[in-house]
Amino acid sequence: MQTPLTLRRWDRAEYDRLVGLGVFEGEPLELIAGQLVVAEPQGSYHASTITKVDYALRAIVPPGWIVRCQAPVSLDDESEPEPDLAVVPGRPGDYRDSHPAHPALLVEVAESSLAFDRSSKGSLYARAAVPDYWIVDLVSGVVEVYREPGPDASAVFGYRYRSVTRLAPPATVVPLAFASGRIAVADLLP
Repeated sequence: MQTPLTLRRWDRAEYDRLVGLGVFEGEPLELIAGQLVVAEPQGSYHASTITKVDYALRAIVPPGWIVRCQAPVSLDDESEPEPDLAVVPGRPGDYRDSHPAHPALLVEVAESSLAFDRSSKGSLYARAAVPDYWIVDLVSGVVEVYREPGPDASAVFGYRYRSVTRLAPPATVVPLAFASGRIAVADLLP
């Protein structure tokens, strides 16, 4: 009879301590629901799309908000993902001592990670009540807009987005936090 494997779950405080000690130096890791997940390597197509989305977001974000690229967000005691882009309140100096905890918008640029970004990250972000989550789908050339987070026992982390819209050019998308900030979907795609 074989003994089942036991997984070691990490909390955010432990993870941050190890990061501070340099234990994971150079390793592309994210803390997702207590587990260390290796982040997707970036090719030039993926990286250039992140830059394009960054430019489009910065053009509409009003003062008092910042766009962070591939920087951690503290969602709960066991999750500190690094979304491709996060729109958060405040000024850059506000996050010297801790990562932002209440992003208004999270964006993932996805090619090989599409299924993970839809199911796992989508459920994680919904559980954290992130109101607006976008996936720039490089495979289909669309932007998926996820809104209205709520409980769902069948979802990976017990939550999901109730509203999902797939947008292709020439459509536009408006972030929930900035009703006057209209972005052409074409400006978010490579």
